[in-house]
Amino acid sequence: MRIMIDTNILISAILFPNSHMDGILRIITEKHKLVLSSFVVNEFFEVVKRKFANKVKLADRFLVSLPFELVYTPKNIEEGMFEIRDSKDYPVLYMAIVEDVDILITGDKDFFDVEIERPEILTPTQFLERYS
Repeated sequence: MRIMIDTNILISAILFPNSHMDGILRIITEKHKLVLSSFVVNEFFEVVKRKFANKVKLADRFLVSLPFELVYTPKNIEEGMFEIRDSKDYPVLYMAIVEDVDILITGDKDFFDVEIERPEILTPTQFLERYS
C-alpha cells in the first residue's frame, strides 16, 4: 500500500520519537511505501525552524535516511474537490487523493469530518490496530 502521513505525524516521529511512532514508520517503510508531498515536507521544515530551530539538522538527517516517494504539490491546486474546515489542510488531502494513496495518517481531527471513499483516513493508533 501507499501511505501518506500528515505534517503533525512527521513532526512527532522525528522530534518526539517513541515506540508508537517508531512502530508506525517501521511498518510503513518495511511493508508499504511511504509517500510525502512537497507541501508536507515544506510545512514540516517551516514548523521546525519556527518552533525547534535547534533541531533543523536532525530533521534534515532524518529525512535523508527515510525511504519515501516525494510527490510535488502544485502551487495552483484544484479547489472544491471536498470541504475541510481548515483551508491549510486542503493541500494535504488533495495530494493524497490525486496521488491515489491508500491511507492518510493524521492526528488532525479536521480530516475525519471529510467524507471521501479514498484514502482511508486514520489516526496513528487506528493504523497500528489495523495494520501491525
